[in-house]
Amino acid sequence: MYVVAVTIWVKPESLQPFIESTLENARNTRREPGNLRFDVLQAEDDPARFLLYEAYRAKDEFLKHQQTPHYLLWKQTVTDFMSQPRQGIKHRSLFFGDGNDPRV
Repeated sequence: MYVVAVTIWVKPESLQPFIESTLENARNTRREPGNLRFDVLQAEDDPARFLLYEAYRAKDEFLKHQQTPHYLLWKQTVTDFMSQPRQGIKHRSLFFGDGNDPRV
């Protein structure tokens, strides 16, 4: 399994449109056959900081996701909402969900 955790800092005046665009992207991503999870998290101590937690069956499923119309629209839409560049960190899952084999 392939996991991507993306931290995003949003301009305070852009919070609502960022959330709306991101939730739309998340809903569409969950419909992708290779996506296992897509969480949109807002920091408790800083409402302008978000974490997107995305899990895919394999790295190539994530790469396919990055070519979808909904992802490309999201990326174009939210770029100006960010107060600094987003930081994405890729992971290999060792334990996921109920603990079944993470290689799915």
